[in-house]
Amino acid sequence: MPNFEFVKSSYSSGNGECVEVARNIAGAVAVRDSKDADGPILQLTPGSWTAFLRVLSPHR
Repeated sequence: MPNFEFVKSSYSSGNGECVEVARNIAGAVAVRDSKDADGPILQLTPGSWTAFLRVLSPHR
């Protein structure tokens, strides 16, 4: 498993429903639940991550 360096996503709200994102590994974006650091990690390609963000915020 790569050594991902996670940071809280700027899309996370202040209500405890947060995700952390790691973009320090070339060719991969990793996402996890901030409340479960040892839980599952979703790994995406950078292109898939960009498409996901566009869906969340089409005006960006």
